[in-house]
Amino acid sequence: MSDLTVDSPARDQAAAVRSRAISARELLELHLDRIAERNPTLNAIVSLDADRARAGAAAADQHLASGQPVGPLHGLPFAFKDTHAVAGWRTTYGSPLYAGYVPATDELIVERIRRAGVVTIGKTNVPEFAAGSHTFNTIFGTTLNPVDPTRSAGGSSGGAAAALRSGMVPLAEGSDMGGSLRNPASFCGVVGLRPSFGRVPEWPLYNQWETTSTGGPMARDIGDLALLLSVIAGPDPRAPLALGDPGAAFAPPLSESGVGALARLRVAWSLDLGGAFEVDAEVAAVVEEAGRVIAGAGAAVFSDWPDLSPADDTFRALRAWHFWAKFGPLLAQHPDSFKPSLAANIRAGESLTGADVARAYAQRTALGETMRTFFQTYDLLALPVSQVPPFPADQEFPTAINGRPMDTYLDWMRSAYFITVTGCPALAIPAGHTAAGLPVGVQLVAPHGADRRLLEIGAAFEAARGW
Repeated sequence: MSDLTVDSPARDQAAAVRSRAISARELLELHLDRIAERNPTLNAIVSLDADRARAGAAAADQHLASGQPVGPLHGLPFAFKDTHAVAGWRTTYGSPLYAGYVPATDELIVERIRRAGVVTIGKTNVPEFAAGSHTFNTIFGTTLNPVDPTRSAGGSSGGAAAALRSGMVPLAEGSDMGGSLRNPASFCGVVGLRPSFGRVPEWPLYNQWETTSTGGPMARDIGDLALLLSVIAGPDPRAPLALGDPGAAFAPPLSESGVGALARLRVAWSLDLGGAFEVDAEVAAVVEEAGRVIAGAGAAVFSDWPDLSPADDTFRALRAWHFWAKFGPLLAQHPDSFKPSLAANIRAGESLTGADVARAYAQRTALGETMRTFFQTYDLLALPVSQVPPFPADQEFPTAINGRPMDTYLDWMRSAYFITVTGCPALAIPAGHTAAGLPVGVQLVAPHGADRRLLEIGAAFEAARGW
């Protein structure tokens, strides 16, 4: 396939390897060339091991030549998020405490992707313990935005998003608690899905009943996103909260990928969920245009929103409790080895009472019920992914939006984490650009469990937007 490039859809790259139009070794070299060109500036891929990758590509070619069945991602170069354990590969979690750590076993999401046939090349950069939506740490430094390298790539899946947008990898996986997958997708102009809770199970976990964070797929278009979701979704006996639908239920082709899929929808459109958060003026303009695109494709668009006012207290309490339970003992042993914002977040969890945690879970239950009833009227909720466009890379977080101060590194992420605590699937999809050409995404939210339908709607929006 002479016209195949590293920017071609992952579906085409995988098909070319299976048909032997290109070998896994040749495909790897194309990507290594792009990495050599872009990674020194962007710092998206870390712990790169080209020699091991070449050995993996050679093994992939031998496997295909043997006539044995191959997985849907066979021969695709892949870099895993550096907070996900990959057996035999350095996994730092962005923390100096794990700078030399090499795990012995794969996490479940890694296990599934490797079993699908990828060629592992390294890891993607993350902030320390995936805390914060700007990717920097003391081991590898800062990941920069491929559209404008003076700007943040977002986080915590910033390395994944930057590597995707710049063609260093054809697919990427991320994780999302407060927007860690969605914000980088918006900042870098790629697509990312925070799936319904339970859709992409996780194992091992310190708390198998923890329900705020989830893994998810990232890609350059919705078809590729569906391909990766089909690999990482599905039940597993080690994950008791996993949903039962098999991963194959999400595989492309999508049954409704034309613009017509929008025509039958009732869409609630909101810029700020009724004044719940501040939104940068340029972001607001792009999201407003996205609403007009959806309406122009025949959807009935209404200015409406669910009452998610308890979401701020709910998310912050559950996040602090989770961080303290997971990292509190480590912080006590190494008080000077955490960035200040993360240390403060962990310590906030220490002061929580049982009543605080009970209140947060009761509110989360109510939020789930709010969304269930809201989606009896509407098929979709559309709102901003991020409240700001990509901010300067030398800032830890935006300190103000439209002149309104942002006091913590979480304040500017409400548009993402308000959706987190509903448990609903949320798709970040490119919608436009600021005057300076910086990417801005729109967030499309569907009822819990409606992940396949959300992908179909996303594909229809892609077609309507003309990208």
